[in-house]
Amino acid sequence: MPMTDKHFSASNKPGRYTDDITKGLHLWVKPSGQKYWIFRYTFDSKRLGMSLGGYPEISLKVARQRAVEARNTINQGRCPLTEKNASKVVKPEFQSPLFEGFALDYIQRMRPMWRNPKHADQWVATIKTYALPVIGHLQLHEIDTPQILDILQPIWLTTTETASRLRGRIEKILAAATTLKHRSGMNPATWKGHLENLLPKPQTSHKHHEALEYEELPGFIQKLHLSDCLSALALEFTILNASRTGEVLHGKKSEVKEDLWTIPGARMKAGQEHQVPLCQRSLEILKLAKAMDPNSVYLFSAKGKPLSGMAMLMLARRIKPGLTVHGFRSTFRDWVAEETVHSPEVAEMALAHTISNKVEKAYRRGNLLERRRKLMNDWATYCQTGEWGNVVSILEKKVA
Repeated sequence: MPMTDKHFSASNKPGRYTDDITKGLHLWVKPSGQKYWIFRYTFDSKRLGMSLGGYPEISLKVARQRAVEARNTINQGRCPLTEKNASKVVKPEFQSPLFEGFALDYIQRMRPMWRNPKHADQWVATIKTYALPVIGHLQLHEIDTPQILDILQPIWLTTTETASRLRGRIEKILAAATTLKHRSGMNPATWKGHLENLLPKPQTSHKHHEALEYEELPGFIQKLHLSDCLSALALEFTILNASRTGEVLHGKKSEVKEDLWTIPGARMKAGQEHQVPLCQRSLEILKLAKAMDPNSVYLFSAKGKPLSGMAMLMLARRIKPGLTVHGFRSTFRDWVAEETVHSPEVAEMALAHTISNKVEKAYRRGNLLERRRKLMNDWATYCQTGEWGNVVSILEKKVA
């Protein structure tokens, strides 16, 4: 009679019980009463035994199936016991770099693509302040959505702009990690289709730089003339040419030829070379600044080093609290629009603004240098006197 589960369950005497149906299948009963399935076979002239599991956890039916599978393996020329033992070998756990080291290395590698050195410093500052305390100690493949939320949620509504930039930076770092096969799967810092479902949409900040009303500018310039210092010269030069702070602070004497200042694209926000026609007062300022540090390569420097980025800002705020240097560009633009007949495109070209309209950009191929020269001369006259051309001073109109 074929063996049944009932037969094997009743077999409590220690020993080996053979299954008559499946060749090589045995039930071993130990003196302790524990029962185990054993598959015995010959491979390469060696008598071997392979455990198929305990009884009754592994039923007779399942044991027979496992024995048949083992026999099929033998028929294919492979040893089932060898393969079973190989499957038990624990593969070493996947290791990837820690986020802290990888993130800082990534920023260092990407520095050459950022024109402004401060950009990389901002990356480092936000990553160190907000990300490293939460995920700095984690391996790259361990980082998931909950950790990203732990970083962003505390600052998402209070400093939204910083939080939004931080999210984008983490996303790029983790994307680089995926490219290098340090992690796989979805990027947990991705906004579209992921974090947008978990965080409120960031409110775009349209914070404007505090600007001086153009009617007040001539009086402001007069106060600058009372400050006999390098920062006063640099600030007046910046205002007269509607320039950005970085363009002026890192400006070099070699960039000025006669009355034309050519700023290389590497220092321009749009990445394109920009020419600035200099008025007579600007040339006078450069001569005065050169006398203060004759051997320096920079337009405005002390002991060979460029003027500090805070120097002009602090001077402006001593004269009128709350002002920003960048705001004088808005002052210039308002004056052009409200008090002159100079065209908007000339003003935009003077400000070195990027043309977003592709059609307009295609037609505006020249740099409008001569028209800009006239505009900047009129602006310089207004800054010094409150008048320009044959127009009556705004200050006089108000008194009248």
